[in-house]
Amino acid sequence: MSTLLQPFNKHGLTLKNKVVMAPMTRSRAIGNVPNDLIATYYQQRAGAGLIITEGVSPSPNGLGYARIPGIFNQAQIDGWKKTTSAVHAKDAKIFIQLMHTGRVGHSANLPEGAKIVGPSPIVAAGEMWTDAQGMQPHPVPHELTTEEVKATIQEYVTASKNAVEAGFDGVELHGANGYLIEQFISSTSNKRTDEYGDPTKFVLEVAKAVSDVIGKEKTGIRLSPYGVFNDMPYDAATMDAVYNKIFEGLNEIGILYVHLVDHSSGGAPEVPESIKVSAREKFNNILILSGGYGKEKADADLNAGKGDLIAFGKPFISNPDFVERMEHNYELTAVDFQTLYTPDEKGYTDYPVHSK
Repeated sequence: MSTLLQPFNKHGLTLKNKVVMAPMTRSRAIGNVPNDLIATYYQQRAGAGLIITEGVSPSPNGLGYARIPGIFNQAQIDGWKKTTSAVHAKDAKIFIQLMHTGRVGHSANLPEGAKIVGPSPIVAAGEMWTDAQGMQPHPVPHELTTEEVKATIQEYVTASKNAVEAGFDGVELHGANGYLIEQFISSTSNKRTDEYGDPTKFVLEVAKAVSDVIGKEKTGIRLSPYGVFNDMPYDAATMDAVYNKIFEGLNEIGILYVHLVDHSSGGAPEVPESIKVSAREKFNNILILSGGYGKEKADADLNAGKGDLIAFGKPFISNPDFVERMEHNYELTAVDFQTLYTPDEKGYTDYPVHSK
């Protein structure tokens, strides 16, 4: 039997298989509140041992995209309870991914009183879709003061407590893909001269603060070293040293997992194997690998001890029964890229299961 499809039990995390559904923005949360449609979507895909939700904002300031959900008010907590109950009914675990978009966003997507923020007032290249005004350039972000940085860390803490109240099995901090945590890690977007000019300080403080409140056994993080998404050109000369310090710091904190992303299969720069090996060596708990996997490659890397769990993204969008299709070698349905971020069930919950 495929190693990928065998049960998993390590560091207190028990799963029915080693398949992780990766977090993917789908923009179906009207008014930034998770709804019945979202609960249906995740329940359909609960063949995975572990589901990680789309990015969910811990703060009004983090709602940079149109129609992404939050977890900072009671309506959102109550809405997410539908999803966690639906997934648990299918014997799967579900972690919420906390994604503060930081400088990546537009004020037209934010509620009244919120603002686009970042570690430094440096604009991210590119544009953002807004339902009200169409495509708009990213604005200059408000540079968070030292006190505001500390308040933002507490927003992650409060959101994590809300997530536990909503029934989630844990929290994944989104430290990848050019969002707020990575904006502090990267010298491209962080030109601060205070204590948070240290590229490792914000990420480790958030991880420590969240794990102190909800438990390190319920805390994970997603990282994308050598990623360039959302205008994140990297300094190859310092990249390894920065991430090695982060891996060591996360290991000291003792969080449950590191979820390492490699976007090279989608055309991004190649991620050196050395950084994956370094994560494995310096972080002693669970390592989730993600990016361009099929069943054979997943089995090979699991059997070689390169990682503990394997995350899959796009195949889950168009194949709600993706795990069963892998098990029986059924053909996969292609993704309709035109409906990735539209607001209704089309291209979301209407993909069929395989007809036997």
